[in-house]
Amino acid sequence: MAKQAFSLKVNGKNYNVKVEPDEPLLWVLRDDLKLTGSKFGCGVGICGACSVLIDGVARRSCCIQVANCSQGQKIVTIEGLGTLENLSPLQKAFVDHTAFCCGFCTPGMIITATALLLRNPNPSRNEIIEAMDYNLCRCGSYINIIEAIESFVKDQWGGTAE
Repeated sequence: MAKQAFSLKVNGKNYNVKVEPDEPLLWVLRDDLKLTGSKFGCGVGICGACSVLIDGVARRSCCIQVANCSQGQKIVTIEGLGTLENLSPLQKAFVDHTAFCCGFCTPGMIITATALLLRNPNPSRNEIIEAMDYNLCRCGSYINIIEAIESFVKDQWGGTAE
């Protein structure tokens, strides 16, 4: 297949890339745009390590062809939420609660949690567990991840997450 030009809006910036239309968004982000926070885990959309927000919804970038996300959608990667020097409050909650061991799943977990909080700013513990159920953590840090999200809800928005 021949390469084609695509325009993407990622983390508030416009990018033009020339890639094959069936190229997974994950590889365009990592290889062409050098945004390496989204990780390649399973390649079939099961693990969630490659999750990004597309118009506020957590999506698996390994399964989305770049041709299907170049029509003006707003794509946000982990890099678009905060930086090492200026973590977002949710990223800080993950750090404060040691919600990671190796850190491989952490970007996808934070993206998925962000999507949850965008649609439900005060989720219950069960709603948090249900939302995060589709992201895999090989280190088994699930309790700390849930506690980080609960802490964010309580500290940032005055919720209870019970």
